[in-house]
Amino acid sequence: MTPLVARDLADKANRPDFPRWAARARATGGCAQPIHLKGRVDYRDPATGQLLHRYSTAHEPGGVLRVACKTRRASRCPACAETYRADTYQLIRAGLAGGKGVPASVAAHPAAFVTLTAPSFGVVHSRRETPGGSVAPCHPRRNAVPCPHGRVLSCTTRHGADDSRLGQPLCPDCYDHAGSVLFNALAPELWRRFTLALRRRIAKAAGLTVRELRDVLTVSFAKVAEYQRRGVVHFHAVIRLDGPDGPASTPPGWATYALLADAVNEAAGVVTVSTPTAPDLPARSLAWGDQVDVRPITTSGELTDKAVAGYVAKYATKAAECVGTLDRRIRPTDDPAELPVSAHARRLITECLRLGAMEELAGLRLAEWAHMLGFRGHFSTKSRDYSTTLGTLRADRIDHNRREAEITTGRLPFPDEEPVIVLADWRYVGQGLTPGEALLTAALTGQPLPPLSPQQGGSST
Repeated sequence: MTPLVARDLADKANRPDFPRWAARARATGGCAQPIHLKGRVDYRDPATGQLLHRYSTAHEPGGVLRVACKTRRASRCPACAETYRADTYQLIRAGLAGGKGVPASVAAHPAAFVTLTAPSFGVVHSRRETPGGSVAPCHPRRNAVPCPHGRVLSCTTRHGADDSRLGQPLCPDCYDHAGSVLFNALAPELWRRFTLALRRRIAKAAGLTVRELRDVLTVSFAKVAEYQRRGVVHFHAVIRLDGPDGPASTPPGWATYALLADAVNEAAGVVTVSTPTAPDLPARSLAWGDQVDVRPITTSGELTDKAVAGYVAKYATKAAECVGTLDRRIRPTDDPAELPVSAHARRLITECLRLGAMEELAGLRLAEWAHMLGFRGHFSTKSRDYSTTLGTLRADRIDHNRREAEITTGRLPFPDEEPVIVLADWRYVGQGLTPGEALLTAALTGQPLPPLSPQQGGSST
């Protein structure tokens, strides 16, 4: 800890309003980058307009109210990301075992855990384990000849799990960087076409039209995107077969897991999406990779509802920063050569900026999403009928906190049954914590301490 950080910590801890500040830090759950708001809220009688109560941030420490940032990214705020992860876990598991408004009978509906990967864009360093659990050589090649750039595309290293070379191309100049970022940009459209093709395949197997299928069967899903180390996304999805009224209705007898698995494999193998054309960039057809994994989800056994929910929720808080790139947008003043990213990520970012400057590709917004290596879709999505929603879970949490406050204080400012006009006036004035506040928040809430940059007064030792 530097003297500057120590002084900041002491100043904050010795303030007369520290108890109130500490209470707010706990109320945000230990948020590492809280939003700072100024303003007030008036509660008035709807009949007379009389002011019943006024809350003002003027009475808060520093004259601002700090509220949780509610980000899903663990790299930005571990506390808020953990809340998002827990909510996602409950959402996914409710669609497999029931609860949160979903009947328990849904556990008997056919459900599959599906992984759709991207195709190859070049040979990269990888870690492969044998069935016995040992690590195999990366890419051993006998009599390998050099590539056009003079590199031998062979690697006999048994990479460790944390090897920084994992995901890096054996030859960066042979790697198809354009194809990689275009796949990321068009992956959401490829997923949409997959869901349409899946319903068509199921309808065909049942001898029905797609319109007739809607009257007897609902295909529900929840998915999450994950970045592979090579910087390209793939999707993990829970796909479930329900009756016509969603999880509360039983699917027809012919709707089995075997039928679902066959339909997934067939649909994944036929859908494609074409890239826009531009000078020096011919159109190409993108499809899913050869590795399509489909496994049944059961309440007991190798792949349970708890395991799937935990796996999906884990990736809901991660993004491209896990593969050596940034968790913020690339600014116009940023020099790609100076960014603190891996060499492979730098090439992909540079390709996003190059392609993003082409008028024909403007709709893909590649430059705007260069920090995400071209991917601009939602990381987690679900169909309407899969289960509850994140909004419902958040509303339930608010109600729970209000009840807890009523128990603690003895009453709420206004009972729910009394009509009150609420007039709020808020203004954003900043975000984040000083180094001393970050240390105090971590100590008060037990949350991990986010790394301090040199500009914040952090120490490298």
